[in-house]
Amino acid sequence: MHIDQQPAYVLHVRPYRETSLLLECLTRDHGRLGVVARGVRSERGRLLRSQLEPFQPIMLDLLLRGELATLRRVDTAAVLSRLQGSATMAGLYVNELVVRLTGRQDPHPTLFDAYGQALGRLADGEPLAWTLRRFERDLLDAIGYGLQLDFDAATGQPLLPDGAYRYDVEQGPCVVAAGTPRALRGADLLALADDRAPDSAGLAALRDMMREVIRFHLGGAELRAWRVLGAALATRRDQA
Repeated sequence: MHIDQQPAYVLHVRPYRETSLLLECLTRDHGRLGVVARGVRSERGRLLRSQLEPFQPIMLDLLLRGELATLRRVDTAAVLSRLQGSATMAGLYVNELVVRLTGRQDPHPTLFDAYGQALGRLADGEPLAWTLRRFERDLLDAIGYGLQLDFDAATGQPLLPDGAYRYDVEQGPCVVAAGTPRALRGADLLALADDRAPDSAGLAALRDMMREVIRFHLGGAELRAWRVLGAALATRRDQA
């Protein structure tokens, strides 16, 4: 199948055979694709290789056969500001999250849009922690694991802003006693639902909740980027 001028982002790159690369790409209409870029590691392929860097919007012409697609042409769609410093680490986390939680050739147009928004926010220097929580929320929603953030899982009653809750991955928020370890404030869950940034304590609690949720959907596995982000941001207040 020929795919022409498909909006895409490169998520991951690794060497493939002697002169080629194997790319993991997020495309708008075909989901995550494995793409073989032939000859780009040679001297003659330097220009093409420079167009296949992560975090930049591109347009791909592909020949899709079975599990992998072959790159026929790539065009730069737009130029985003380069991610710098800790924003680069956050971008790598976003990429790993997409690779680990999505299957190949499973289209998620809303995820594609959320990914582009997240890169734009990182490039613009918006707070890392809030940018990542928003993307995690939107990713889970796009792939069918959306969070229930408005109602008590046991009673069906609306969350109380000053209430204390634990988030059960399979049910949703459950009331717990104030002071329970890893409890979340109802106000923080409601803020995430309403796309309003909570305070630093709320962001830290939401980070821990999101890691539990993501770990559950990974079958108990960890993300490498969690360790990398933790080390990179150990001296900063903005713990992503």
